[in-house]
Amino acid sequence: MGATATTRPPVAVGWFGRAGLVARGVVYAIVGVLALKLALGDGGKTTNQQGALKTVAQQPFGKFLLIALAIGLGGYAIWRLTRAALGHGREESDSGFDRVSALVSGIGYGALCVTAIAILAGAGGGGSSSPKKATGGVLDWPAGPVLVAIVGGIFIGVGLYQVYKGLAGKFLETSKTHEMPDAVEMPFTALGVLGHVARGAVFTLIGYFLIKAAIDYDPKEAVSLDGALAKLANSAGGPLVLGAVAVGLLGFGLYSFMDARYRRV
Repeated sequence: MGATATTRPPVAVGWFGRAGLVARGVVYAIVGVLALKLALGDGGKTTNQQGALKTVAQQPFGKFLLIALAIGLGGYAIWRLTRAALGHGREESDSGFDRVSALVSGIGYGALCVTAIAILAGAGGGGSSSPKKATGGVLDWPAGPVLVAIVGGIFIGVGLYQVYKGLAGKFLETSKTHEMPDAVEMPFTALGVLGHVARGAVFTLIGYFLIKAAIDYDPKEAVSLDGALAKLANSAGGPLVLGAVAVGLLGFGLYSFMDARYRRV
């Protein structure tokens, strides 16, 4: 059942979400382009979301662009946290799983907004929160390896769900496909499938190495997005595998731009 007018979030929250989807697209597009350049032997590097923000800061008018990204990421966090709290937006309702997902997403993008602000302030963007340091600290807790393994399992679960969401076209359920002309719907669908599968593969890989870190009691095994891409670069498939995932992450960025226009918020 739809939300009543008195319980719907303000219109501004929906616009925060759309701005955030654009910001998310920029971040993933940068990660994908840099990884693709590395796969092609044209410079480039593996980086994570923080690295993408630092790359933006180094560009002409970088501070202006980073301020815009920080606002977008903060807006995205507000939108997702509002959805987690209310269980619906102005245009659709959420399941229990959707609300948990929104909570985790909101916290994550809120932290990324803080990182952007830290970079603007010259604080370097949270270098102390590397996965190796964080995992090393948790491993020393009572039942620390179990906790790390559980987090790894969650990442794998999220990754597999992202793959399913892409292949089954579940992401289309939150989009206004009826408003899309064929010239938009076809690439939107293709980019959504490609992007969700690539994103899911990376999340699954991050989870695998977290579990490996827990089993081996070795925090050096833990990786984030950049580490997962580096593992792909050093795998048997090397540049080919990295290139395929990089194209997928770039596709997810482009999908996010289109989703900002057609998402039901």
